[in-house]
Amino acid sequence: MNLSVGIVGLPNVGKSTLFNALLKKQQALAANYPFATIEPNVGIVPVPDERLLKLAEITRDEEKMSALPPIKPATVEFVDIAGLVKGASEGEGLGNKFLSHIREVKIIAHVVRVFEDENVIKEGSVDAKSDYETIRIELELSDLEKKGEPLAEKPEIIVLNVSESDYTKDKIPEILQNYANVLGVQPLKLVVISAQIESELAGLTEDEQKEYLKDLGLEYSGLERLIQKAYQELGLISFLTSGEKEVRAWTVKRGSTSVEAAGEIHTDFMKKFIKAEVISFEDFVSCGGWKKARELGKARLEGRDYVVRDGDVMEFKIGS
Repeated sequence: MNLSVGIVGLPNVGKSTLFNALLKKQQALAANYPFATIEPNVGIVPVPDERLLKLAEITRDEEKMSALPPIKPATVEFVDIAGLVKGASEGEGLGNKFLSHIREVKIIAHVVRVFEDENVIKEGSVDAKSDYETIRIELELSDLEKKGEPLAEKPEIIVLNVSESDYTKDKIPEILQNYANVLGVQPLKLVVISAQIESELAGLTEDEQKEYLKDLGLEYSGLERLIQKAYQELGLISFLTSGEKEVRAWTVKRGSTSVEAAGEIHTDFMKKFIKAEVISFEDFVSCGGWKKARELGKARLEGRDYVVRDGDVMEFKIGS
């Protein structure tokens, strides 16, 4: 399943800075003026999943391989959409073009400026509540003029882009509750990020990133929390496959059946599906792989109607 997240908001609220940080390279033009982003920038970002390395290590040891099998995480497509302005639904700025790009993504990450910086121009930005409502109104007005999937009803995450000084474990809960009240939304729809710190993290090694986050009292980066929030909002989970050729995570809707999961690997698998061998990630690890799991009866055969759980390690039996 292709998960696409559209990063939207007024100009100069930190969208492109966040996008650059997420991709760990400067693909978007994070310039300090309106409409620096003319075409949507699209980038594929791996979904952080510590389970995959463990599966790869177990597979290497079980199969007596000299190296780890290739690891392929699930991915998220991030689309950096240029800043909207009041009147976008009527063609103001570059409005109509970008509203069409929003229509194509599965979920909106609406970046709201919560930081103060006199060096960054506030193009149309007033305050968090007004900025948020401006974009919401433009989406609703667009829906009145066009038929099809309503933009205003598309799943949404609100990204609060805070200053570096506010990006700590102690301050984040208070910020979440405060802006949930200000914006009139549930705290679960919000994620706090400092795009500037995410940009700094992007230039560090993995170990340095962990140390930096530890100093802030945070366990996960903004990237990880944003992706986790997108999965939650869309009701997505990951099942895993593990073998000599590759260890991989696959994204499916919560409630998907084993035959639907097989279809994520290849559409032909749905037609030729026989059974799915399934084991939980925890049992797979404790047993040290497929062989011992089968001996201990931890791996089980399931039919086409089995409902997949997050972290299931699966192997599909496919007919000719």
